Amino acid sequence: MAMILHITHRHDWQTALDSGDYRAESLTNEGFIHCSTAIQVLRVANSFYRGQSDLVLLVIEPAKLLSPLKYEAPINPQTGQSEIDNPDLFPHIYGVINLEAVVKVVPFPPNADGTFMLSEL
Repeated sequence: MAMILHITHRHDWQTALDSGDYRAESLTNEGFIHCSTAIQVLRVANSFYRGQSDLVLLVIEPAKLLSPLKYEAPINPQTGQSEIDNPDLFPHIYGVINLEAVVKVVPFPPNADGTFMLSEL
């Protein structure tokens, strides 16, 4: 199974290292942690994180996750409804991310115009 990616702030990753697992705000608010495939991550970064600095990409090995992983249709931000007819399924982790599943942490700075490019993972 291919690696999945999660965008987060460096201080949130440091909090995870201190506490022993990673918990995104979306886990409390939506019941899962949003992730992306390598093909999806730039679209997500440029849509939701444009211009933000001090970000990192967590490279996650799905086979090492202790929490359930599901590939699901995205939620339309305007309606809050699942886009069931959207063939672009996103990985969602239904629980905390155990640190052993994060195989690499990659700095993810924006370009001068605020957009992102993906370097080698």
